[in-house]
Amino acid sequence: MADDEPGYEQARDELAQVVAKLEAGGLSLEDSLALWERGEALARVCERHLAGARAKVDAVLREAESEDTPGPAH
Repeated sequence: MADDEPGYEQARDELAQVVAKLEAGGLSLEDSLALWERGEALARVCERHLAGARAKVDAVLREAESEDTPGPAH
């Protein structure tokens, strides 16, 4: 993730604002397209954050499973 990329919560909140503006209507086609593109970018940011979180959870679960699995008896 880029250093200037917003955090998940910030991106999610801005995405919600973009959606609300688009749903409200009354924008020019140019403004609507610009907002749509911003929304797509924000959605990708959210997806990257969620994928990173999912990978961390999966790693912790794999580690916990390996600790719970008994090794060969001696």
